[in-house]
Amino acid sequence: MDLDEFDLKLLAFIQDDARRTSEDLGDAVGLSATAVQRRLKRMRQSGAIKREVAVIDPSALGGRVTLIVSIRLAHGRHDAVDGFKRQMLALPEVQQCYYTMGEADFVLVVTAQSVEEYEEFTRRVFFDNPNIAHFTSVLSMNTVKTSLGYPI
Repeated sequence: MDLDEFDLKLLAFIQDDARRTSEDLGDAVGLSATAVQRRLKRMRQSGAIKREVAVIDPSALGGRVTLIVSIRLAHGRHDAVDGFKRQMLALPEVQQCYYTMGEADFVLVVTAQSVEEYEEFTRRVFFDNPNIAHFTSVLSMNTVKTSLGYPI
């Protein structure tokens, strides 16, 4: 993807607030609203912009707990790794999944309604999976920062 200075400025603005109007973005970066729309369309089609989502306040859902989970697989074969990736993609409780190097094979960010619900999740997903050698969970006490933005 060949992104110029205007594209990068637009990405910086919309990753902070994707609801900004084309007119507002155009004023901010020095382009017409039409030019902004064309550039955003091109970046969506090329995959530079993968998705645009709403960030929901967990308290609107009655509160949630967040856990950071390290997973070590019993077998590092590509079929086992690929199978685990597919399983994580299918689980709505898994907000983020990273295939990592080091002590853990995967690091997950998991959400649950309660610690009890997370325990049920671990039994269903981790304990019943013969390819998981070990997992460690860390309970988040407070969310200090949540972002998927990149420094531009």
